[in-house]
Amino acid sequence: MSHESVRVRFAPSPTGALHIGGVRTALYNYLFAKAHGGELLLRIEDTDSQRFVPGAEAYIIEALEWLGIRFDEGVSYGGDCGPYRQSERRDIYRKYVQQLLDAGKAYIAFDTPEELEKKRKTVANFQYDATTRTTMRNSLVLPREEVDALIAGGAQYVVRFLVAPNLEVEVDDMIRGRVSFNSSVLDDKVLYKSADDLPTYHLANIVDDHLMQISHVIRGEEWLPSAPLHVLLYEAFGWRDTMPRFAHLALLLKPEGNGKLSKRDGDRLGFPVFPLRWVDPKTSEVSSGYRESGYLPEAVVNFVALLGWNPGNEHEEVMSMEDLIKYFRIEKCSKAGAKFDYEKGKWFNHHYIQVSDDKRLAELLRPQLEAKGIAYDESYVAQAVALVKERAQTLVELEEQIEYFFTAPTSYEEKTVKKRWKEDSAAQLTELAALLSSQPEALPSEATEAVVKAWIEEKGYGLGAVMNCFRLALVGAAKGPHLFDITALLGRSETLRRLERAIAVLG
Repeated sequence: MSHESVRVRFAPSPTGALHIGGVRTALYNYLFAKAHGGELLLRIEDTDSQRFVPGAEAYIIEALEWLGIRFDEGVSYGGDCGPYRQSERRDIYRKYVQQLLDAGKAYIAFDTPEELEKKRKTVANFQYDATTRTTMRNSLVLPREEVDALIAGGAQYVVRFLVAPNLEVEVDDMIRGRVSFNSSVLDDKVLYKSADDLPTYHLANIVDDHLMQISHVIRGEEWLPSAPLHVLLYEAFGWRDTMPRFAHLALLLKPEGNGKLSKRDGDRLGFPVFPLRWVDPKTSEVSSGYRESGYLPEAVVNFVALLGWNPGNEHEEVMSMEDLIKYFRIEKCSKAGAKFDYEKGKWFNHHYIQVSDDKRLAELLRPQLEAKGIAYDESYVAQAVALVKERAQTLVELEEQIEYFFTAPTSYEEKTVKKRWKEDSAAQLTELAALLSSQPEALPSEATEAVVKAWIEEKGYGLGAVMNCFRLALVGAAKGPHLFDITALLGRSETLRRLERAIAVLG
């Protein structure tokens, strides 16, 4: 395969939020293109006007940008093969619909939805094909004059593809190998609808892939049944020699049990199935997203890449986008569905938080901190992040775990108070406050620890008794990093304020 020959596309429909399965398809197209020095296009397939959802296109583009999946051309990127929205290509499709009609490869059908429904009720397993088409209202059986009169009179119609029966149609799939279909299982698919002057997916997809010089089509398993139809359409247009190679990705499966991963699984088990938060414009229902749930984009990319593909045992699980491009081979994708292990996604995110620059993490937390009225100080936030990030699986957890560095506790964890706060605790912390008031404002961690431990030993107080109450006073609970790292960041004045408040409140 020459590098120059690779040209792939991601072609979502703007019918709602981008599912994580669609993210994987986009990612694999991106990795395949980059691994072969090729090009990736973004095409919006919006010919189904009934299912169009406002805002969905912008959401898809924003989500892919956030993940670092960037395109060489397409919607919002420009290029020489536009327009890249199918709804803007009506004139192009009409030409190819007419070409099929003129060649006798397609025909016009006037059957109403009511007539089709009646057939389905009276004919078992009805499909519009070689055995039934002659009993329907179409240009194969109606006189030419009647067809012309119906069209002139404004009758709505569709154009159907004429599928010859009993042909063996072979699809050479890069993941599944050669897959054979008999054309008799196909119906005469609708290619165009006069009602909205738009083609269906099947025609628009083939015409666009041909005109945009797509060399490989990587898409979900759900499109495998349409592959033989697309092969027949390429042949009908005389484009068989330029037909792209196909790769159909296996499904993403539920974390438990059988079946395809759905939004309901995420709602039930508490994980997102969309890259970004989505608000349904019709119902106002809010769905969580990986970004807003505190995931780093590189963690999501690494996690999703390994759902149905792996580079082999010689490589680590943790891989940057550059690593993924280096090792990605479409032939190594699994034919079997991949269970969606959302706990593994948390593991990846935890890892990437650990290795991320503290200042970067601080900046990511900035909007949430400022929304709470906290004055943002990059250095201070980065130091707080460095102390607690080892414990955080998400940025949401990270924000929660640094909160006490900005807001002194106003209440104290009841179970810790019950267990740790004794009759002499207030007196001991009062003495500790007096000791700390003589120390430098910075309260350097190691030096302060040495002074406090020496004082505890001299007084004969229990180390745990003092330290646990000290932590409770500073944090409000039995949590947090090394105690004297906390005091060093808070400083002497704030540490004393918190001690005094705890003594006053807990008594």
